[in-house]
Amino acid sequence: MTSAPPPINGSPIADVDLEQVLGAVEAHLAGLGAALLERNSQAVDIQAVELHRALAHAVDHFSRAARHSSLPQPLRHRLMQASSQVAAQRESFARATAALDRAIEVLLPSESGGLYSSVGGAERSLTGGSIQA
Repeated sequence: MTSAPPPINGSPIADVDLEQVLGAVEAHLAGLGAALLERNSQAVDIQAVELHRALAHAVDHFSRAARHSSLPQPLRHRLMQASSQVAAQRESFARATAALDRAIEVLLPSESGGLYSSVGGAERSLTGGSIQA
């Protein structure tokens, strides 16, 4: 009794595996987008962790497949789309974080000494400037 040879990357079986891996990334990207729209922080956390896992899994699978054969053009195109979606969400998070930081700074300014410090004038540097008597 002979067993079937293991699937080779680039074969239809390997392409199906890559489809499933990429499908998981796309599903978690969509889930993260939906959670963000719903402003559901718990779902955002869950989807972000799952997306990270799916991306790591996809990078591993696609790297191995690329070493042994060329990737099919439709899969390559979908992978590039998923990559651009991740980059767009990352940029959106960065902008939102910067806007939040600015709002917090306006509402809760840092504790600078104000106009006068405990020695009279505005905070003075002890390393330079005029000599105090």
